[in-house]
Amino acid sequence: QVQLVESGGGLVQTGGSLRLSCAASGFTFSSSRMSWVRQAPGKGLEWVSSINSSGSSASYADSVKGRFTISKDNAKNTLYLQMNSLKPEDTAVYYCAKPGARGQGTQVTVSS
Repeated sequence: QVQLVESGGGLVQTGGSLRLSCAASGFTFSSSRMSWVRQAPGKGLEWVSSINSSGSSASYADSVKGRFTISKDNAKNTLYLQMNSLKPEDTAVYYCAKPGARGQGTQVTVSS
């Protein structure tokens, strides 16, 4: 079955960086468009970024454009999200997702 396991979250100060990883299994990762979504405390799910199956094309929410970079390693079945210049409003649970599935999430907390 589809498994998506996120890691790399943590507590960081404003302006800091984190790299999230998502280990994928149970489906053909190299053929899959993948996304990151997040959920801040008390709010709904927010789309963050998506990348096409080959990793050649990515899109970003305006709130993270220029600060976050999504990438995927099809040889390792792993999706990444490099997050730089983090802000307190980036505090959320971050989920790796594909159509019909998402992982358990990893907590990112940015202190001011």
